[in-house]
This record gives sequence, structure tokens and C-alpha cells, in this order.
Amino acid sequence: MVQLTRENRSKFLKVKCPDCENEQLIFDRACTPVNCIVCGSSLATPTGGKAQIKAEIITAFE
Repeated sequence: MVQLTRENRSKFLKVKCPDCENEQLIFDRACTPVNCIVCGSSLATPTGGKAQIKAEIITAFE
């Protein structure tokens, strides 16, 4: 019997908003548009898999 192990391929990202420098945690596979809490600018847009990140990634958490 073959036992398959499943890796966690998704991550949470700490990003910095390009407009107001606010740091925020987002999911790298977001299925809805993610906006900055402070200024409302777009940080990530969904693409069907991994989201397109438009902000500077500071760190990634697994």
C-alpha cells in the first residue's frame, strides 16, 4: 500500500502597501480581491490559483 503525504502548499504573506506603507497579512491563494485596510488600494487579485500580489512581500509564513 502506498501512503501519500500531502504538503501544505499555501502560505500567509506579510506584505507592505505600495501607497501608504501599511503592513498587512494576506493569503497567497486569495479567491477574492484583497485591498489595503488603511488606504483601500489593491494588494492582490485572484487568478484561479495563486493570487497576483501587487505589494512588496516582507515575509512568508507556512
